[in-house]
Amino acid sequence: MKSPCQNIVWDVLPAIRSAIAVELVRCGVSQVEAARMLEIAPSAVSQYLSGKRGYRIEFEHDVKQAIGLLAQDLKNGKEINLVRRICDICQQLRGGDENQCRNSSASSPDRYGS
Repeated sequence: MKSPCQNIVWDVLPAIRSAIAVELVRCGVSQVEAARMLEIAPSAVSQYLSGKRGYRIEFEHDVKQAIGLLAQDLKNGKEINLVRRICDICQQLRGGDENQCRNSSASSPDRYGS
């Protein structure tokens, strides 16, 4: 049985990183620079772009908007707390309830955000 926290680590966080990487590259940032900004390996960015990783979740509009704003801030060199911003997006996906992971069922939906 897969715990809700496992779903976040294995599915949600990679999907968020993937969406940010895709947005950065779409905005003209190189894969190597996107990897540096996200503090991940360039090979991870390549796999995100090719759909080999982080592809299991389709985000709703408000979450896509938050991801786009984060990508723009990274591209523009704005000083941000990357971990906090990704956590905020993850919490947004879970409806703003920090305890929802503990209270939800083990099966995760394929669609997040509202």
